Amino acid sequence: IPLIAGILNLSRAEVHGVVSFYHDFRHHPPGHFVIEICRAESCQAMGAGPLIEHIRQRLGIDFGQTTADGNFTLEPVYCLGNCACSPAIAIAGELMGRVNAGKFDRLLSNLKDGQR
Repeated sequence: IPLIAGILNLSRAEVHGVVSFYHDFRHHPPGHFVIEICRAESCQAMGAGPLIEHIRQRLGIDFGQTTADGNFTLEPVYCLGNCACSPAIAIAGELMGRVNAGKFDRLLSNLKDGQR
């Protein structure tokens, strides 16, 4: 932040305000795969809560964290625009709907095996 502030002739507070406001700006590089989980009302109503807990336990991380191997970063989002197919997630920008624990485990296994 100090380097960016100096280059742009801004205060560190101004740069920090922008970096902390926009979720795509990061202090550290994300994992190879960013997993975004929708937390909006439709997904919550269709089972996102238990899915989130399953994913947290499976990966051993919480929102905003990256696995120790650098493969996965977990992020909350508040709408993926896929309400008709709730609960929805996106992995590396690829949208998936009607995700449950079993489907997530299959997706994760495919990613670890190098498939998409």
